[in-house]
Amino acid sequence: MRLLLDTHALIWWLAGDERLSLRAREAMSDEVNPIFVSAASAMEVATKFRIGKLPDAALLAEDFEAIIAGQGFSELSISVRHARLAGEMGIAHKDPFDRLLIAQALAEDMVLVSNEARFDESAVKRLW
Repeated sequence: MRLLLDTHALIWWLAGDERLSLRAREAMSDEVNPIFVSAASAMEVATKFRIGKLPDAALLAEDFEAIIAGQGFSELSISVRHARLAGEMGIAHKDPFDRLLIAQALAEDMVLVSNEARFDESAVKRLW
């Protein structure tokens, strides 16, 4: 199962935070499952750190690529197709970071690791 991490899932994984569900931790710990982190999450972390919404994410914001690589995770770039799908989605959810993650998961046939139940309106496969 190819996993795409929502930004909060990534942050909670790195912090060892118990808010990350047991199912998510088990799936992420299973070496059979390739894990991807979107460029959208890099932008979200950098943006939210800069504006003070993620004050504890300084290291991640400054060295995102190395931290992701150090975890054995793969980067997922944002393609024109991903962006178009995110813009076309007929869902009420307006957060551009979340819309991109949903579009990427759908386009790349990935399971989105997220606690966001509202993602289910998009028919994305979600694990939590």
